Amino acid sequence: MTGTETVPTAVSTGMSWTLQAAPQNYVVGHVRAVLPDRVLDDAQIVVRDGRIEEVGPSTPGVRPDVDGGGLLCLPGLIDVHSDGLEKERLPRPGVELPWAFSLMSFEGKVRAAGVTTVFHGASFSDRATATTGRSVHVAQQMCESIEDWTTRDTDAKLVDHRVLHRLDVRSAAGFAAMRDEFERLVAAGAVTTETPAVISHEDHTPGIGQYADRTYYENHIAGVRGISAEDARKVVDGLVAERDANAGIRDETMGWLAEQSRNGLARVFGHDPESAVEIADLAARGGNVAEFPTTVEAAREARNRGMSVVMGGPNVLRGRSHSGNVSAGELAELGLVTALASDYLPSSLLGAAFALADGYMTLPAAVSLVTSGPATAVGLADRGALSTGQRADLVLVSFEHGHPVTRSVLRAS
Repeated sequence: MTGTETVPTAVSTGMSWTLQAAPQNYVVGHVRAVLPDRVLDDAQIVVRDGRIEEVGPSTPGVRPDVDGGGLLCLPGLIDVHSDGLEKERLPRPGVELPWAFSLMSFEGKVRAAGVTTVFHGASFSDRATATTGRSVHVAQQMCESIEDWTTRDTDAKLVDHRVLHRLDVRSAAGFAAMRDEFERLVAAGAVTTETPAVISHEDHTPGIGQYADRTYYENHIAGVRGISAEDARKVVDGLVAERDANAGIRDETMGWLAEQSRNGLARVFGHDPESAVEIADLAARGGNVAEFPTTVEAAREARNRGMSVVMGGPNVLRGRSHSGNVSAGELAELGLVTALASDYLPSSLLGAAFALADGYMTLPAAVSLVTSGPATAVGLADRGALSTGQRADLVLVSFEHGHPVTRSVLRAS
């Protein structure tokens, strides 16, 4: 080759490559592409109009627009349950930050974790606490802020922000607010049979679900409030009595959810199911997802019925549940997990996937738990795999000191 010759490029973008956003047309080469069924070494990914056009071996003698340098290339991660935004807004009790700032700040953390689509948990419940700041009003504010943020005129949205509506089935105020929000979204055309709302119904009454062993909740109350074990038991006794009095609200809420599911306007998650009976009830209401099942029995029944099963990334990394329930690793080893969610720690998704790839399953299978698996859970067919026609949401990852590190994120605009 002489000094006057030029190296051919795989694609001429016809535009300058800026750091603000990836162009619509480009080629990433020399990556280890994690495909649904295998890892393709020295691969190239051709992107046209923001979609993946081709995935195959790198072309000898052809210079791609981006040289991946042997990094792993994954589809953009999809987080179907994140409570991180509320923690970003309320980093400590009584310290409230503006919603816009909180979104920008948290968006940076999500992006750094390789997440390109995130569902923020908005808790429609009247059980406000100083540590979470959750309330019906806060849930409404969160939904409004996310909607405002995502409709701004900018070509450089770092993440696709969406809402996971968390509905407390024993909260009359939460149910009323959820119906109002749902009707508003339907009237605005934001919720249709093509774009259904994602609603997770939950019942955090001590003695069932996540806190089937109420001792864990009593210990939590004692620690948070700085009170004795005896006083904590009294607090929990009062909470159980209050929640039992709202059984009628629960029945009404469940009936409404079933109706929206039948109409195709909602994808329904069942939060913390603990038995095959609960899964059967969820199926009868048209439920799609068992979210954080607390027992092997519940997870197995959900899979037998073709439901998605979502577990928490932190559970995988810790090797156990924080409330004494079944470990995500155990369920994954049994083949009963289809998706992972960050819960409250965005970086746990990538870390958990690679942890599971170390002995539990292949890397493609583990990566599917944070990409195509979550996409299936929320009904997004346009993302989650390095396949032709999918959104070109790409994440380049290295492996340092035994842990994955996000090196670059290219998200389709």
